[in-house]
Amino acid sequence: MNKRYEHTDLPVKDSKVMAHLLGLGLDGSDGHKRITQAEKFSIMGGSEQTHDKMTETLIKTVEDLSIKGKSLEEASMEEVSDLIRKNTPKD
Repeated sequence: MNKRYEHTDLPVKDSKVMAHLLGLGLDGSDGHKRITQAEKFSIMGGSEQTHDKMTETLIKTVEDLSIKGKSLEEASMEEVSDLIRKNTPKD
């Protein structure tokens, strides 16, 4: 029997409630450990340039959703993907 309902302080395991974006940079070779955390996203690793690009992309993506009156949980994967593509800085 599932005892989850007896413990209402436990987080809900519904993916829509637990929506969170994760950026992972794999090109960091300068020895720095870069971590940026926000309410709806986390970014780890990467070179300074890559980490900054990922941070800018996800901040703008969350802002665009907010302007549309949506939260990350309410947006479809396609919508979030389109916004990420739109907000990714060009080199």
